[in-house]
Amino acid sequence: QLQASGGGLVQPGGSLRLSCAVSGFILDYYQIGWFRQAPGKEREAVSCISSSGSSIYYVGSEKGRFTISRDNAKNTVYLQMNSLKAEDTAVYYCVVRTGVCMRDAGEYMYWGQGTLVTVSG
Repeated sequence: QLQASGGGLVQPGGSLRLSCAVSGFILDYYQIGWFRQAPGKEREAVSCISSSGSSIYYVGSEKGRFTISRDNAKNTVYLQMNSLKAEDTAVYYCVVRTGVCMRDAGEYMYWGQGTLVTVSG
């Protein structure tokens, strides 16, 4: 089970930290990713962190706006989002897979329920 939290309403330029609490998996062996879906748009890969701790950024890499991290002891993955923009508004989902990080949403079998991030001011 994946439980995403931390979304909310924030002004442009603000920050949020999303959390994904994972249960039923031993986090050490899995790749954890974040996807997002804006209204009327397809799901988009945001970031992924491998079991070894290597991170990939598909969006938000400019000026290090987004940072993904994991705490295996807490079975939790985080997405720190800074300098948020209106175009970051979306429902954010955490996902799990074995193997390697993938950009295609179809490669992930396990999805959390999503947390809504609204950037507006």
